[in-house]
Amino acid sequence: MTAFEQEAIWPAAIRTDLGAIFVSLELSRSTWLITSLSPGAGEKLSRRPVSAGDMSALLEVFGALKAKVSARTGRDVGIIAIHEAGLDGFWLDRALRLEGIESHVVDPASIAVCRRKRRAKTDRIDGESLIRTLLAYKRGEPRVCAMVRPPTPEEEDRRRVSRERRTLLTERVEHTNRIKGLLFAQGVADYEPLLKNRRARLEAVVTGDGRTLPDHIKQQIERELDRLELVTAQIKAVEAERDALLAAASQASATSPAASLPRLKGVGEEVAAVLWLEGLFKSFDNRRQLAAYAGLAPSPWRSGKIDHEQGVSKAGNRRLRSTMIQLSWLWLRHQPDSALTQWFQARVRQDRGRVRKVMIVALARKLLVALWKYASTGVLPQGAQLKEA
Repeated sequence: MTAFEQEAIWPAAIRTDLGAIFVSLELSRSTWLITSLSPGAGEKLSRRPVSAGDMSALLEVFGALKAKVSARTGRDVGIIAIHEAGLDGFWLDRALRLEGIESHVVDPASIAVCRRKRRAKTDRIDGESLIRTLLAYKRGEPRVCAMVRPPTPEEEDRRRVSRERRTLLTERVEHTNRIKGLLFAQGVADYEPLLKNRRARLEAVVTGDGRTLPDHIKQQIERELDRLELVTAQIKAVEAERDALLAAASQASATSPAASLPRLKGVGEEVAAVLWLEGLFKSFDNRRQLAAYAGLAPSPWRSGKIDHEQGVSKAGNRRLRSTMIQLSWLWLRHQPDSALTQWFQARVRQDRGRVRKVMIVALARKLLVALWKYASTGVLPQGAQLKEA
């Protein structure tokens, strides 16, 4: 058997001179699998399942692990836990930290995995992988994984406003398209459900073959209109809540992103709220971190004689990324004299196809960096104009 085959079958040796109990939590809706590596236990990993969400059982397992280590080594050691960011959000991380446990939340997409075509994947294997990742991270190995910085409960709650609005807009489009589809099948193509006279207009609708609208389809459309009006009212309520949130933040600090971003031409309340709540509330050390967080960082493919770009990574906040691309188109219209707009026009010229779409993404990255500098230091993007008072 070759050394490669041995390495594929038996895992590499694990450190046994540990100064803490390393624990990984593999979370699911029904069961949490606890995988632990303790000082004095050699290379043996222990596994214990608990019911999902049962914090008392989880802490009981942690207490038993600490008691075993104390009896085995005569030392009292702490616990370092890790789990993947996912459906459970960040409440578990906060609960562990309140108990004095060092907790880490890892981006699951950043963990290296076997690249074979059919790799085995079980909770047992994932738990071991998280333990190895945590050990490497605590050793200080660079780029072994990407740890997530959990937002505070206030930060997490604030961004619900913009996210709910986007969900409601999607629902409004669904109801509108459904109404239009029902009427189009009857030969009616000029009905607009979002107009204020939608109810009166429905009563006057005549099918393509000259008939009045049948009773059952008319009742179905009226029920769709009920749901559409409810969603429209909820959108207005959410927008009012968003405006109040921006106003409160502006009064608290005149230099906050909530106050400075809406002053720029082309930046409305919704765009300013998304930029603030989804990205600029964080602190970044440099522009590369900011671009990576938004998924606008480049992803080159260089190996041997192969050297080409694959486009942006898209491994970031998709809400922030999509908003920046939309804002880039608005920026070209409302800020024609800015240096960024001139940079874009000089490279695109008369091209209307793929080049224009590629360059708008590049503009989105540059614009995000410029707005970050403006929101954090007050430096206005070159050539940009503010709204009139």
